[in-house]
Amino acid sequence: MPKEETQEIAVQKQIPYEYSVTYVPVKSERRRIYFSSKEIMHLAVAAALVVSAGLSWGLLLGAYAEMQEPFTLVLLATSLTASFLIHEIAHKIAAQRTGLWAEFRLTLIGALLTLISILSPFFKIISPGAVMIAGMANKENIGKISIAGPLTNIALSAVFFLITFTIPEYTFIVLLVAAFNAWIALFNLIPLGILDGFKIFHWNKKIWALAFTTSLILTIVSYELVM
Repeated sequence: MPKEETQEIAVQKQIPYEYSVTYVPVKSERRRIYFSSKEIMHLAVAAALVVSAGLSWGLLLGAYAEMQEPFTLVLLATSLTASFLIHEIAHKIAAQRTGLWAEFRLTLIGALLTLISILSPFFKIISPGAVMIAGMANKENIGKISIAGPLTNIALSAVFFLITFTIPEYTFIVLLVAAFNAWIALFNLIPLGILDGFKIFHWNKKIWALAFTTSLILTIVSYELVM
């Protein structure tokens, strides 16, 4: 008789104060991209928290002194919110394309830390929630799903750097968005606890090192230019 193939089964589940990775026998065959009404509600609240924290961060760096018209405020708010949403949706799409259940959920600690970041002039951690996944997946799949988010922010940071050469009148705002994306990528690539970096590091240390180094360089360069 042929040997049966074994697979690791991973699930991220939300508990009152945080979420964790456990192993349970959950089966999912859905491969289409879909959003539930509950998920959309959580994304809307998270987006409001993120844009508020991002704008308070811009105020700290003096971004509003650069704003000569309402359009620049709309540009900054839209760009910051989109950066966060694209990160989470990248995780979601990568997971659902492999047949996993995947939906964004707010977490209590993450939402509270983001709320504190809105009010504090020095404490800035923007992570109101995460994409929860369930289904049959091996270490490689989990690693690829985890790196999807940070890679989108690295790409966005690089793109916004290039945009500064085409629209010089909004250079400061565009650099601010580039720095924001670089920071999101760097923070999430820290190889600890529930962060993406832990699962990527566990899967492929070379890929993690390349992504982390790239995001670190982008963060340093962008902050030097912004400050």
